Amino acid sequence: MSDDYGYDYEDESPYGVDGSGGDDGAGASRDGERGPERTFAALPPAQGRGFATSWWGRAWLQALEDTALDGQQLKQGRQLARKGGVGAVSVRPGRITAMVRDRDGTAHRSDVLLQQLGSGAWDRFLDMAVDRAGHIAALLDREMPPHLVEDAAGAGVELLPGIGDLEPECTCGAWDHCPHSGALCYQVARLLDEDPFVLLLMRGRDERRLLDELQVRSAARAVRLGDGGEGEDTGDAEREIRGVPAGEAFAAAGILPPLPALPSAPDAPGLGPSLDTETPPAPGIDPAALEVLAADSAVRAHRMLLDALAPGHEEQPLPVELTPQQDAVRLAADARPDARIGARLAAGSGRPPVDLDAAVRAWRYGGVAALDVLDEEWAPDPEDLGRARTRLGEAWEAGERPALRASGRARWTVAGADLQLRLDRDGRWWPYRKERGRWVPAGPADDDPAGALAGAEDGAAAGMSGVGVAV
Repeated sequence: MSDDYGYDYEDESPYGVDGSGGDDGAGASRDGERGPERTFAALPPAQGRGFATSWWGRAWLQALEDTALDGQQLKQGRQLARKGGVGAVSVRPGRITAMVRDRDGTAHRSDVLLQQLGSGAWDRFLDMAVDRAGHIAALLDREMPPHLVEDAAGAGVELLPGIGDLEPECTCGAWDHCPHSGALCYQVARLLDEDPFVLLLMRGRDERRLLDELQVRSAARAVRLGDGGEGEDTGDAEREIRGVPAGEAFAAAGILPPLPALPSAPDAPGLGPSLDTETPPAPGIDPAALEVLAADSAVRAHRMLLDALAPGHEEQPLPVELTPQQDAVRLAADARPDARIGARLAAGSGRPPVDLDAAVRAWRYGGVAALDVLDEEWAPDPEDLGRARTRLGEAWEAGERPALRASGRARWTVAGADLQLRLDRDGRWWPYRKERGRWVPAGPADDDPAGALAGAEDGAAAGMSGVGVAV
């Protein structure tokens, strides 16, 4: 039979059958449920460090390197992972997934499959763990001691993968472990260093469920012991969970090494998780739109991090909170979505699709201030209007000033040309150009009206148009 993740299983699991005719098979849900899932944000580049420091993380990489037939592709994968080419990693029973970016920026979805433990194997593992109090304590401390793996193997349960257990799938179409699946495995080794529950999730049990089942078995065992059942050698158990005396830990506080330096900011935003999975989306959920939002969140987070690390950040004013309509324009400008998503953003911005292009241009030239100039025609008071006319008169040398005619309360159009200047409330000048009968932003603001108009004329000479969004 086949489970939801592409594995084909026989009725009997390779991890052993308990002889009862039970479901000691794949451990995948028989009713089509996807199962638990954890998503880990993209890790920073691993410059100057190994990919695994724990013995179980190294065992994971050993299984990868023993399985791969093309060492050159594996080397390329290690380089991709080291340079931060692996995006967010999704971990669920039987499968890990990430978008991996080549050096040229091309992204591929890569998956690595690992067979899940059957229910019979999990029963044997849990029974073994509940009889060894030290095993539970080690897992809670995010450790996987060798004797835990050895005791599990003695119960017929192989936790760590071996040769051939890591099966790759990748949209690049390469055979064996390609650079992308190799990069994914190297990145997962870093996750395993921090949390061995990642491996147990791949084998079919998430942390919460595993601990709940251990608690149930521990309570049942305590009841049996209270009724006169056979106990264990409590001396061995106490020795297994022995920790460090508090006095020693307090005395060592002054000799601990300093904290490591903060990692440098990544060069580019991370890749979001791919939502193109075998499981159909729930009604009303648009995976493509969610991918746009996830990519936008990564870009914004990267931008905020760079701003926070810049000198003098604490002296900068707080950013202006956007309205939903303004944020829809910002998202269209940053994400450059396709026509279908662009139409949804146009509706969210409160504009017809044909007007979103002009709004996107305005946003790219000057954000909220440029949008206000596009949308609003304000009336300067006589004093402001007088200053504006004076600046228009003084901006050009004698005889060079273009013929300007007032086209509104704060707008002047160049006679005989499809160019216009607009004045904002802060006294800055914004150039506009007429395209297909509509006025559209043609450049950033300038304190000098002549400079603003020159920028618009340069853009027209260069043929700059169509810089908006597909709608």
